[in-house]
Amino acid sequence: MSALGVVAPGGRTPAPGRASLELLVPGARCAACMSKIERGVAALPGVAEARLNLSAHKLSVTFTGPAGDPTRLIDALDKLGYRAALYDPARAREAEDEEGRRLALALGVAGFGVGNAMMFTVPVWAGLFGQELEPATRTLMYWMAAIVATPCALYAGMTFFKSAWSSLRRGRANMDVPISIGVILTLIVSFSETLRGGRHAYFDAAVTLIFLLLIGRWLDHKLRSKAQGAARDLLALQSPIARRLDDAGAPRPTPIGEIVVGDRLAVAPGERVPLDGVVLSGVSTLDNALISGETAPAPAAPGTAVHGGAVNRDALLVVEVSARAEDSTLAAIARMMEAGAQAKSVYVRLADRAAAIYVPVVHSLALATFIGVWALGLGAHEALMRAAAVLIVTCPCALGLAVPAVQIAASGRLFQKGVLVKSGAALERLAEIDHVVLDKTGVLTEGRPRLVDAPPVVVARAALLARASRHPLARAVAAEAGLGLIADRCVETPGQGVEGVIDGRTARLGSAAFVGVATPGLETELWFDAGDGTKVRLVFADALRADARAAIDALKARGLTVEVLSGDGPEPVARACAAAGIESWSARLTPLAKSDTVKALQASGRKVLMVGDGLNDAAALALAHASMAPGAAVDAAQNAADLVFEGSGLMAVVAAVDVARAARRRSLENFGFSALYNLVAAPAAVFGLINPFVAAIAMSGSSLAVTLNALRMGLAARSAKTPAPVNAGPAATRPDLELARP
Repeated sequence: MSALGVVAPGGRTPAPGRASLELLVPGARCAACMSKIERGVAALPGVAEARLNLSAHKLSVTFTGPAGDPTRLIDALDKLGYRAALYDPARAREAEDEEGRRLALALGVAGFGVGNAMMFTVPVWAGLFGQELEPATRTLMYWMAAIVATPCALYAGMTFFKSAWSSLRRGRANMDVPISIGVILTLIVSFSETLRGGRHAYFDAAVTLIFLLLIGRWLDHKLRSKAQGAARDLLALQSPIARRLDDAGAPRPTPIGEIVVGDRLAVAPGERVPLDGVVLSGVSTLDNALISGETAPAPAAPGTAVHGGAVNRDALLVVEVSARAEDSTLAAIARMMEAGAQAKSVYVRLADRAAAIYVPVVHSLALATFIGVWALGLGAHEALMRAAAVLIVTCPCALGLAVPAVQIAASGRLFQKGVLVKSGAALERLAEIDHVVLDKTGVLTEGRPRLVDAPPVVVARAALLARASRHPLARAVAAEAGLGLIADRCVETPGQGVEGVIDGRTARLGSAAFVGVATPGLETELWFDAGDGTKVRLVFADALRADARAAIDALKARGLTVEVLSGDGPEPVARACAAAGIESWSARLTPLAKSDTVKALQASGRKVLMVGDGLNDAAALALAHASMAPGAAVDAAQNAADLVFEGSGLMAVVAAVDVARAARRRSLENFGFSALYNLVAAPAAVFGLINPFVAAIAMSGSSLAVTLNALRMGLAARSAKTPAPVNAGPAATRPDLELARP
């Protein structure tokens, strides 16, 4: 292939004299893949930069010159172990859910095998109730079951077989190893019994086990896809089209991928800023609530640095781009979210820890049984049957159910309390936390400014101006007054306030400087000048959630430390934390600063629970050991969180911690029972006291026992009494209304 200038599709020119190429790398799935690919490609001669987007599986490569060789790039990726092709959005969407389609197909095949194999095995089971079939008929039924079940089990079980083989190649054994060996050995024993005309074969059991396990795998895949959607939701805030100004100053709609550093963009009122940049002209205010969590609008004037995703509120701005789409603040947060989600995905679950001990012990015992029985002269068939009995009676079904059964019961209990659990592993992580990090706005507080102690007559007159503004504090005044009229000849000065005519007088509502008061203005106040010489200060507060103090006290009583990380200013953060009883807090934090703080806490050995609701919390939510978001949170925060709670109270966080700890205790009880069961059942199988049929019944009984123990959580929930509400005390500091005369 010839050298690359401007490549299409998938290529673009990011800056004069440089070429760029976008490749689809569907095999990249984790943070390790991202690091390996970016380092490997960036080390190639002629490559200036390489950035991989895990959510879209898109690798963006910038070359040092006006041309590059895509063949060399694709060959390098192939040597790293990844196939690549020119990026095409339609092809990327198709590759994204390939795993889900494969699991769904395997699940359908396994279900078909279960239903049809049982058509032939159910008549054999009837022999247990005096309806014994003739030996020839029984053998025929087993052969028919084998014809149906064997190919279904082998095809549907490839998910487990490949995983088991991959694990063994790395010198480790996961839960798929005993599952795979158990399924294959069950089929071998079943064929052996059928060829000999034996009474018991287990073709239906093999495919049924795979069918049940695939249900869990498919649900786990859907949950992971939902988690990856958090980063996609965040990047969706970058509009695909920006209005780039040409040399004549005329706006031209341009795809965001073609915008380069130095381009000038026009941002109209009500639009999101497409990319990071610096304001060249225009005066307005920006709503950074979704980016920084700051509730007060930020002024924007020439020279002000702005972030992509912020909403321009008042007037037209011209912004000079300072970072490409791949290097923007939103892209950086999305990359941290992807890395955090992948770090959680490799969390070692309780069942996998148990499997590390269980797998080598049980399979060594089965192998020793086979060799020992054969060496004693009892024959290969007896040796195989005893080894099969050992594997069947110690089948990891009970071990595999020990945690999922508890997690299902715990998730149901939390659902009744208004908490949605998105991942079973999240409950395990939540049970381990020792430090709680809260966002302020929307989590510790209600997330909306409210007018404090203002006389109704003042509110009614100020609302005549407030209804003409989109400023959040002005909206709070209008909401307090209700529907009504608007003053005559209203004019809003961006970042200052609103002026209009009330009863023939010129009135103003806005900042202290705007109404002529010589006092330092605060971000949580407005001043109203009715035109008669009296200027009234209107103070706003973001009230604490009603149960915030009670929830903080309950978390501390459980041995947890609590901290607030907020993008708001120091004064409102300090007031809210003092009212809630929180000593440790930080203010004016950027999204990256929040995530860096969480990483530092975890590097020091803390297990952090992050509770947040905004885009500025999304990266920290993904990086934390466990995370929660309220139901009113933005989509990206909810997708990044492990649990989502409804309602207006923080006691749901306390309830989630309690249930997670109880679930861990139940899981450990189930592991203890499984260990005791295996200590009794395995020797019985070794000495031939139970055959494979009895072993299968015993194994099913152990699975039932751990399931019943898990259901005790639901019984405990119904019998528990609801605690009486605790008085949370004053919701927030309520400064008095002030009067000032010039």
